[in-house]
Amino acid sequence: MTAQDELRLLPWSGPDGNPCYLSTDDRDGYMSRLADNIEAVQIGTAAELLERASETLDDQETGLEEKQRLAKELAGALRDVLRVAISRGHLLAVSEPRRI
Repeated sequence: MTAQDELRLLPWSGPDGNPCYLSTDDRDGYMSRLADNIEAVQIGTAAELLERASETLDDQETGLEEKQRLAKELAGALRDVLRVAISRGHLLAVSEPRRI
């Protein structure tokens, strides 16, 4: 098993909204690959939402309700991508030697 400072933040939350972590030495294991796949989906969703947001905000005909829905979706995607960035940043810090 990995040390406490090597836990991987997973791209989903527990039942109470608390972060979930994975402790494993196998980066190619089932849970690691599942997390990698979910992160890829979350990043793809965020990219699609960003494109849609640009189009929606440029359209003067877009109503307030649609803009509010888009803002909620963007906030959720940003939360997901931020979690991925934190997790991957931590993985990089643990796995790469420090450069001086």
